[in-house]
Amino acid sequence: MRLVADAGATKTDWAWTTLSGETSFTQTAGFNPTYTDGNQLNHLKKELSRLPVSSEELSIYYYGAGCRAPEAVARTEALLNAIWPQAEVKVFDDLLGAARACCGHSPGIVCILGTGSNSMLYDGQKATDRIPNLGVLLGDEGSGAHIGKELVKSWFYREMPANIHQLFATALPGGRDEFIKELYSRQSPGSFLATFVKVIADLKTDPWVANLVRSCVDEFVARHVLKYESARELKVHFCGSIAWHFQPIVEKVLARHGLQKGKILRKPIEELFKFHLNDASSQPFLPDR
Repeated sequence: MRLVADAGATKTDWAWTTLSGETSFTQTAGFNPTYTDGNQLNHLKKELSRLPVSSEELSIYYYGAGCRAPEAVARTEALLNAIWPQAEVKVFDDLLGAARACCGHSPGIVCILGTGSNSMLYDGQKATDRIPNLGVLLGDEGSGAHIGKELVKSWFYREMPANIHQLFATALPGGRDEFIKELYSRQSPGSFLATFVKVIADLKTDPWVANLVRSCVDEFVARHVLKYESARELKVHFCGSIAWHFQPIVEKVLARHGLQKGKILRKPIEELFKFHLNDASSQPFLPDR
């Protein structure tokens, strides 16, 4: 039996084949081996222990945010082996999962725009180049955290139009002091900042909102996608809630830079599971050059 997971900072999607041959999907809490604390880890273990999956003859393919450094991979493997002790566990970076979901064995540029952001150049088997992700403080361009940060700044700096300003007055009732206290107390400040995107989720055609989102996505494309060799000769694929929800804006930014649009998936899990049903081989993920 194969169990495939696509894990982000806030949610993890799981897929497996039942004894009757049907595919099942479920969702649990997210897991980032760099940030997740003990309480979150215990909660996740309880969730996973309830999955109707036996560890006998089980192969787990886990693609997760933050699963690059050896210590992060080891921590993730330990978590999975604690639940399924007899399983064969393989842990990969979430970007490789996005690449396999979007490209299969074809080359392309693969991007994630969700709570955070990331990208790589993929040759059909492995990463051949990667612009580093500098995290929520210095990077995460085009992500929910980036857009949320720009929205909050615009509210405090009185740069929002009146109709949207009123929405944020409700979202930020405690003002600057309460916001700063909450932001710096969070284990994952990026996830907190990304929650503010929900305030404008139904206003994506509003000119002010569209311009703000376009500016964030454009910065991501300029600082990441355009740096890859042959960027305009390959399709550019996206996974993640931000890319999916603001797809028309993403498409316009790509067109403006003369780039080819590939797949835009909200979640890679379905295509990723199909990849493993058809080809269970797993290539190592190369480090940044």
